[in-house]
Amino acid sequence: MVSVQSQGAMVRSEEDLGPPWLQPLLGTSFFVPCRAHPDLSKNECNLFCLSCAAAAGALCSYCLPAHRDHHVVQIRRSSYHNVIRVSEVGKLIDIAHVQTYVINSAKIVFLNGRPQARPGKGVTNTCEICCRSLPDSFRFCSLGCKLGGMQWDPTLTFAIRPKRGQDSGGDGYGSDDSFSPRKVRRAGFELGRFDRGIRWSDDEGSRSNTGSITPTTPPMNRCRPSRRKGIPHRAPFYG
Repeated sequence: MVSVQSQGAMVRSEEDLGPPWLQPLLGTSFFVPCRAHPDLSKNECNLFCLSCAAAAGALCSYCLPAHRDHHVVQIRRSSYHNVIRVSEVGKLIDIAHVQTYVINSAKIVFLNGRPQARPGKGVTNTCEICCRSLPDSFRFCSLGCKLGGMQWDPTLTFAIRPKRGQDSGGDGYGSDDSFSPRKVRRAGFELGRFDRGIRWSDDEGSRSNTGSITPTTPPMNRCRPSRRKGIPHRAPFYG
C-alpha cells in the first residue's frame, strides 16, 4: 500500500516547490554593506536579482547597471525582519495560507519565520512551523514557513494556478485566499443583508461607504395653501 505522503511525493514537481530563486532569496542576508562597493555611501544591500538568484546575492543600488533588463525586487525591513511587498512577489508565486500585513499602506509578507516562545493568551491558531500566533484563516507566518510545511503536506504549492471558474482572460494569477480572512467575509455578508450601502473591506476588515447614506428627502406637502383673507371691514353701527 502506498502512503498518502508517498503519493504526494510522486506528484510533487519542482514548480510546486517554487521557482529556482525562492530558496536563495530566503537564505540571503540583506541590509549589509555591499562587498563590491565598500567605499561608496548608501551601499546597503536591499535588492535581489531573480534572474541571477544565488549567483549575485544581495545587491545595492550601485549594482543595478550590471543587472539591466533583469527582474530585480526590493527587500524591506519590519521589526528587524526582511519583508517583500505582495505586489512584487504575489505575481510570481502562490502565497496562499501565508499571513499578510499592511505597512505604510502596502501589503507585505515576511520572508522567514519569527519564532515565538509562548503564544499570547486566548490564541487558538499558530504557525505550523515556528508557532507564532496567527489569525484563524492562516497557516504560516512567512514564505519560509510555508516552504517548510511542504515537507509533510503535498497539497501546498508555490505554483500559481487559476482557480476553478476563473475566466481565461483574467490576470492569470492565482488569487490568495489569505487576503480575505473567513471571519471578515462572514461579517461582511451579515452586514450586507441589512445595509446595502456599506460593505466590509476584504483586506483591512474596515467598512467603506459605497453609496449614499444620507436620509431621503422628505415628501413635499402637496396641499394647496389657503387663500389669504381679504381686508377686514368693520361692522356698521345701527342707531
